[in-house]
Amino acid sequence: MADANSEEVNPESVVNAWKIKLPEFKQEHNPHGLLEESSFATLFPKYREVYLRECWPLVQKSLGEHNIKAELDVIEGSMTVKTSRKTWDPYIILKARDMVKLLARSVPYEQAVKVLSDDVACDIIKIGTQTQNKDRFVKRRKRLIGPNGSTLKALELLTSCYILVQGNTVSAVGPYRGLQQVRRVVEDTMENIHPIYHIKALMIKRELARDEKLKNESWERFLPTIPHKNTSKRKQPAKKRAKKEYTPFPPAPPESKVDKLLATGEYFLKEDQRKHRKKHENQEKQDQAENRRKERRESAFIPPEEPSSSGTKSATASDINVEELKNKIRKSQTKRKRV
Repeated sequence: MADANSEEVNPESVVNAWKIKLPEFKQEHNPHGLLEESSFATLFPKYREVYLRECWPLVQKSLGEHNIKAELDVIEGSMTVKTSRKTWDPYIILKARDMVKLLARSVPYEQAVKVLSDDVACDIIKIGTQTQNKDRFVKRRKRLIGPNGSTLKALELLTSCYILVQGNTVSAVGPYRGLQQVRRVVEDTMENIHPIYHIKALMIKRELARDEKLKNESWERFLPTIPHKNTSKRKQPAKKRAKKEYTPFPPAPPESKVDKLLATGEYFLKEDQRKHRKKHENQEKQDQAENRRKERRESAFIPPEEPSSSGTKSATASDINVEELKNKIRKSQTKRKRV
């Protein structure tokens, strides 16, 4: 333990905490082993039974190197990991628990076994509860995967993580910094922010980190801005009714038939007079309609207005030069006499 303490770094002198390598925990640091037995059990779906049966000897072999016991119960559909008296690493049981969780979430054995190393961790992100609408959830999950898995592959290359979208969860295996980036991208995608913005930002940050001049400067001006969309906003109606001014008085009641008759004066007439008046009004309306129909029929027989001849330009005496006309006539007469 003295060697481990001697390698501790002063937090004030830390420039990049991600590049610090923690000292490896060895067996001589805990020669007496663990006092109590710890165990974790994880259920797995029925369709994973065939694959787990095939790869279970490999799982037992990889966990046996760290003195961890692994049991597969096909009847109950569970996987159990336990510590033994020879187990000396107290944290390896949590790594084994994460490994069986990944196997239950359809992660292949080749990727799940990487969790047992110190610089690799896993993160299982639940995305089923972030969107209530099922169709919207399927579309956003498809957007995360991308066409032919291109978006997921780009995220894997930029974050150095293995990512698997399965059902209502997203499983990620990789370094701690990459897992933080993956969780942020997945949660923002389910909140209706396209993953292409995060992919562009990660690519720009990678290039800027290589530049010695811009390494220690603010990168805000280079990063793309993410538009915020409010999907919960209610659709506004096409026609909005203007709100009336508030008055403490109730609205006036609608007029009854008696009120209307009193206003026109018909209430004091007899029934025969009322009928005769109504008949006279109807007759006037019929006459007016008949006159309109008659005018419409006769409009086709009305001749159009012809243009008046007064509009043509007539030559007046003031426009003709009399002297020039006399000279032309004299010349024509002299020519005839010569002939």
